[in-house]
Amino acid sequence: MTPSFINDLVVTASLPYRKVGRFPWHFARGKLRADPAFAALLEKGLIPDGRLLDVGSGQGLLAAWLSAARQMHDGGSWPAGWPEPPRLSGIRGIELIPRDVEWARLALGERAEFLQGDMCRTDFGLADAVVILDVLHYVDRAAQDDVLRRARAALAPGGVLLMRVGAAERGLPFLFSKLVDGLVFLARSGRKFRFHCRTSSDWRMALEQLGFSVEAFSMDSGTPFANVLLAARL
Repeated sequence: MTPSFINDLVVTASLPYRKVGRFPWHFARGKLRADPAFAALLEKGLIPDGRLLDVGSGQGLLAAWLSAARQMHDGGSWPAGWPEPPRLSGIRGIELIPRDVEWARLALGERAEFLQGDMCRTDFGLADAVVILDVLHYVDRAAQDDVLRRARAALAPGGVLLMRVGAAERGLPFLFSKLVDGLVFLARSGRKFRFHCRTSSDWRMALEQLGFSVEAFSMDSGTPFANVLLAARL
């Protein structure tokens, strides 16, 4: 992906947040530009056509990103050699924080559905792809396993579960990731939190026990963090 294309995609995806407010707009631009997971999902063609469930959807950045990618592709400005962005028949997000849900709804309108709820209790419905980025470490191991089981049950045959998790075996980069997560949580909630983390091999084993075949992609490029993206397919 060329720098100019990255910039065009970031601008298009973040534009709906301008009407929501300065903070959500600037956050969208910064997050979409700096976080390698968004580009990787498109570059590697990991999201199939059909129904998408985004667990821990925040202010709806993944929905905005995929919508912008489809818009640019259909407008003839998609780079040669890149997979076609998914044709999504529906995008559904589940987010715990009411403010983020409100921002997502204001920005994206009818392009996606956003529900305010706890991922441990909210019905996942049915999907062809389930995406869970950076939220499983907020719940304990038993709850993590339950979320994975429910995600598997929600997937159609041939579906994919895409997860980004911290790689607990990575030493200092992982400790730095935890530190940043802890500071962000403290800033947003006013309290400290004990995260529940696993090694990459432990996450892979949990997914394989549910019948998934798993492919791992490093998400460290251009960042000081220790993250891995797991593509688990039925």
